[in-house]
Amino acid sequence: MILETRQQHWSDEAACEATALALARHPALRRACIELHGPLGAGKTTFARHLLRALGVTGRIKSPSYAIVEPHEVPATAETDKLDIWHFDFYRFGDPREWEDAGFRDLFASPGLKLVEWPEKASGLLPVPDLSLSLRPEGDDSRTAQWQACTPLGAALLNETLP
Repeated sequence: MILETRQQHWSDEAACEATALALARHPALRRACIELHGPLGAGKTTFARHLLRALGVTGRIKSPSYAIVEPHEVPATAETDKLDIWHFDFYRFGDPREWEDAGFRDLFASPGLKLVEWPEKASGLLPVPDLSLSLRPEGDDSRTAQWQACTPLGAALLNETLP
C-alpha cells in the first residue's frame, strides 16, 4: 500500500547528496527500511553512500554487490545511540534458500537502518519497506527520483524531510 508519493529532479550528484543529508537528519530514519530501485548505473549505490556518510559512516564504503550485505556501525554520541546499518544488494541473489542460510531474516528483524538495492531479486522474502526510491537516469548526471512511502514511518520521513 502506498501512503505518500514524492518526485524529485536531481540535476547532479550534489542534489542527490542534499536529499541524503535531509533524510539523515530525521531521527526515525534510524529504524527504517529503504528499497532502492532502478537500472544498472541509476545511482542506487551513490545515494546509499551519500546517506551513509551523512549518518556518520567513515572509511571506505564498499558496494555490497558481491558480498550481498555490508554492515556498518555508527558509534554512539552524546546525542544518539549506536546505529547499526545493513546495506544489501540482491543483484546476484539467486536462491531463496540463501535468505535463511545467511540469516537475513534476523537482520531485517533487528533494530537499525536497512538499505536494499535490487529488492525485486528477493521478492516475497523482504518485509514491507518504509520507503521505496526509484531512480531513473535522465542524462549524464540528471536523475528523476520517485519516492513512495509504504508505512506510516515512511510517510513521516517523506512529509518531514522531502516536502
